[in-house]
Amino acid sequence: MAKLSDPSKIKEVLTRHGFQFSKALGQNFLINGSVCPRMAEACGADPNMGVIEVGPGMGVLTWELSQRAKKVVAIELDKRLFPVLEETLADCSNVELVEGDVLKLDLNRLIEERLGGEQVCVCANLPYYITSPVIMGLLEGGLPISSITVMVQKEAARRICARPGTRECGAVSVSVHYHCEPHILFEVSRGSFLPPPAVDSAVIRLDLRKEPPVQVLDEAFFFSLAKAAFAQRRKTAANSISASLGIQKHRVEEALEAVGAEKNIRAERLALEQFAELANFLCPGV
Repeated sequence: MAKLSDPSKIKEVLTRHGFQFSKALGQNFLINGSVCPRMAEACGADPNMGVIEVGPGMGVLTWELSQRAKKVVAIELDKRLFPVLEETLADCSNVELVEGDVLKLDLNRLIEERLGGEQVCVCANLPYYITSPVIMGLLEGGLPISSITVMVQKEAARRICARPGTRECGAVSVSVHYHCEPHILFEVSRGSFLPPPAVDSAVIRLDLRKEPPVQVLDEAFFFSLAKAAFAQRRKTAANSISASLGIQKHRVEEALEAVGAEKNIRAERLALEQFAELANFLCPGV
């Protein structure tokens, strides 16, 4: 696949197939010949494992994954890329292309039918505009996957992996830390893509937990409360939760003090354990 690190060769292949990049689909193909092997290694794929890739682009990362994994299922929304991928992955007998929107596909069924019986991980260069929905869908879908290794916008990587209780954390950070152990692995310059995006990227790995680190009475309410707490970041957590969930402010302040927090605290200063205790305190019916 070294030839696909050459911009002139890439353009020649795409032109021959009449392909033009779609801004609407956030298409920035990962072409760096050194980054893709690092990602494939980082995801932990081996001959006993299946890999799901989202948005294979021209197949540079797909090829690297195919050299390590037992099988790769690459999900691609843009059917115009299939002729391109059939050419670039012609020698990869263990790659299966699936047309569809990862946000709409039944991934449990896909894993069972295409990767049944295999250990499964996810590895992908995610379009920036669907980063959070894809990650949350993977984490909350009850999927039999061990890890998620993805390239995302650098600032998004920091927010996703930020520990609750720190300045950069948000509702997604709370959900991520509940479901997995997140790690920022390495940064990737914008020149590693075609066309180059306006910002740099970073590769993160999310290792799924067997059990969450905190106990909550109602997961759905826990996530709703975290989202509500960050809905109006400039306001106190009490004001934001009260406004978003319709809970009386004095009750939220009472709950905050009960979990060892100041009643005028902002959401980014609450630890994961405090979010869990707060959700259990305010959970309807408790």
